[in-house]
Amino acid sequence: MSASPRASAPDEAALDPDAMRQPLADAWYCVARSEALKPGALRAVELNGEQIVLGRDASGAPFALRDRCPHRGMALSKGRFDGAALTCPFHGWRFGTDGRCRDVPTLSASDAADFSKIAVQRFPIRESAGFAWVNPFLGPASGSDVPALPELGFEAAGRVVIELVVEASYDLTTLSLVDPGHVAFVHDSWWFRPSKELREKVKTFTPTPHGFTMTSHATTTSSPVYRLLGGAPAVEIEFRLPGVRLERIVAGAKRVANYTFATPLTHDRTLLTNALYWNMPALNLLKPVARPLMRQFLTQDQQVLQHAQAGLDRKPTMVLFGQGDLPSQWYFRLKREALAAARAGRPFVNPLVTQELRWRS
Repeated sequence: MSASPRASAPDEAALDPDAMRQPLADAWYCVARSEALKPGALRAVELNGEQIVLGRDASGAPFALRDRCPHRGMALSKGRFDGAALTCPFHGWRFGTDGRCRDVPTLSASDAADFSKIAVQRFPIRESAGFAWVNPFLGPASGSDVPALPELGFEAAGRVVIELVVEASYDLTTLSLVDPGHVAFVHDSWWFRPSKELREKVKTFTPTPHGFTMTSHATTTSSPVYRLLGGAPAVEIEFRLPGVRLERIVAGAKRVANYTFATPLTHDRTLLTNALYWNMPALNLLKPVARPLMRQFLTQDQQVLQHAQAGLDRKPTMVLFGQGDLPSQWYFRLKREALAAARAGRPFVNPLVTQELRWRS
């Protein structure tokens, strides 16, 4: 893919250089499994350095608030939640799930203080594909569109989820989601790559909203995973901002989806969430086998990314070379366009065009 002609290309020099080194501010990030948000319970999470408390009110609606009481800074996640309000364990201040202060019990009857305007920052939260997603953006509405949440598209009969924290930057971790060249060297497993021979791959990539897709293609049946589906399934792999990889596998009426999400915790820690879904009840019997294999796969990424981050800490430059590295370059172009669109208050315009890539893997 190459840049399409545009009459008003963004002035890259006008963009904040630091913004390109940070995760996109106005975007949805995976923060928890939906089933982890239970009525009456609180869950503390971290998102790009922000401490957030999650919960689900009595009606079942999820909420996300800054995990900090404005009184003395106490973490609200350490307090109580009755399904309607959170109580700070330090001085008993109570806040509704909308963030508004509802009570300051230490005030006397003669105290004229008005707490009705005190509030905890509330963050947008939505649920999709079995996960809770939070947008941590605190700035004014820019008018630019935000990448859509991933959806499953079929009713899952089963699911396995693996989560690992990677001690690496968000950009480096996200690049692993679009890098085809590392597979033959990092994921050289008998169950994933039974053939050890490097072969030339030819794939067509097309631009999609806020990303690109390796268009549907028929696979071989050499992989034991594909043999379970029977025949030669069609596979489509989509990447979209901010850091979402969606692999969809179709074989007749059979559906399998392998989704991976990157979530920035701090500037040098990233959460990788891998979820495997299927619509065949019989595959539930393989959960005890699938779980350790998926963890092994994700751990391989975790270890190599942490070693690579150590190298980038010493010399923070990368040489992206050859067609196999083009998807990594596209990630930075998409990110730059998202920043430019937000800055100008205009819709996102995908700068990529359909292109055929060749690499060996």
